[in-house]
Amino acid sequence: MHETQVIVEEKKRHILKPEQKALNINLNKQIYGTFAEIGAGQEVARNFFQAGAAVGTIAKTMSAYDKTYSDSIYGEEKSGRYVCESRLYKMLDHEYSLMQERLSAVRPDSSFFVFADTVAAINYKRTILGQGWLGVRFQLTPDGPSNDLIIHVRLKDQSNHLQQEAIGILGVNMIYACYKFTEDLDEFVLSLQDSIWGRVQIDMIRLEGPDFEHVDNRILTLKTVKHGLTDVAMFNKEGRSVHASEFLWKRDLMVVRGHFRPPTKVTQDVFDSGFKQFVAEEDVSADRASIMAELTMKNLTVKGSIDEADYLERADTLCALGYDVIISNCDNHQVLVNYLSGLNIGNLGLVIGVKELYQIIDDKYHNNQDGRLLVAFGELFNKNITVYVYPAYLRKGKELVSAKTLIVPDGIHFLYKHLIETGQIVEIENYNKEQLDIMPWNILDSIKSGEEWEHCVPAPVVEVIKEKSLFNYKSNKTTLA
Repeated sequence: MHETQVIVEEKKRHILKPEQKALNINLNKQIYGTFAEIGAGQEVARNFFQAGAAVGTIAKTMSAYDKTYSDSIYGEEKSGRYVCESRLYKMLDHEYSLMQERLSAVRPDSSFFVFADTVAAINYKRTILGQGWLGVRFQLTPDGPSNDLIIHVRLKDQSNHLQQEAIGILGVNMIYACYKFTEDLDEFVLSLQDSIWGRVQIDMIRLEGPDFEHVDNRILTLKTVKHGLTDVAMFNKEGRSVHASEFLWKRDLMVVRGHFRPPTKVTQDVFDSGFKQFVAEEDVSADRASIMAELTMKNLTVKGSIDEADYLERADTLCALGYDVIISNCDNHQVLVNYLSGLNIGNLGLVIGVKELYQIIDDKYHNNQDGRLLVAFGELFNKNITVYVYPAYLRKGKELVSAKTLIVPDGIHFLYKHLIETGQIVEIENYNKEQLDIMPWNILDSIKSGEEWEHCVPAPVVEVIKEKSLFNYKSNKTTLA
């Protein structure tokens, strides 16, 4: 994780200790709720009990560790997995309905909440490293609508006891954020790791409900990465925060990395030709394969900063094309590989342009000439990933460069040739050569100036750009006719 960045963020903020947050909630006579915790003990409820005055906050605490008991309360899981998103929602549904049924009439002035979690903490043999789903269903006002905060967490501590402690603090942070920080999304996100920076990785946050219709969860996804809570987060084509362990479980995955500012017909061809080649691989299952777009923090940075409006414009166009999106802080794709490796992902393919490939290789070569060159490239290209390279015109005279014709530094020529021969670097073959003249920066200028650009962009992208006036869209006579 990004320790330096995290420390800077903490110093700028006034951070309450977990016991202070819990006591603050306990002393609020309006907030009243239930705690249902499976796995890693009942650590969240314990924090509220130990803070004092818990009688004013806690209606019930419960935990059903035995699967038979748990199934009789919340229903069975067809997948056989109990640390999963669907289990968390079943817990929230059941416990919240009981709150309303039994307490609405007798506590009309209360804002109800249910905290629930289903967690697998690290085990003795280290075959389970620790992860879980946590959620809060809550009212902001008495008799108001219910809203949901859902997160997925990876636990970094190396003992069961410490992971339980971290879950307890995280749960307190979640409840406190729901009632104190909903007007400031940056503070909301940052506060979730108060007192446990570096001990947990929060790689999904979803905040939704009638009181939060104005909140775009794609912004929350960006903020989790921007503020160092995780290196990788995702949202689907509907713009909803999602987690790879749910929708990519045991699936083969191809990732297309790019700027997407805006996506052009070349971009569409990269997706189509790359994915067609990927699913044709012998060990890839066509009916169990997915493709996603990846926006890195580096590619989102324009003039030294990230413009959230610009980010949403790119997100809108990718969603219009029907793609789920990864937001990452992974300049080196090995970080993405490491993230996905613990999620039972099958084969992984990464699509990049030949220019980006050269930049990666050149950076590794010039920064690792002290005997670590082979190690650096071993980290970059390994058996878990295949890099698919899309060709481009790179030099004057319109010289078309592909993975096989790319000129690399002499010191790694034979290593690069080996990666080509072993299929770790693969050329994309059936691409549309006639469209390679389309350059996204030229299209962006045309969109702003009102010159013709529509013929260079997929129809769904044209539609959403005009509908939402993305990228400073300016109408022209052709489009108005």
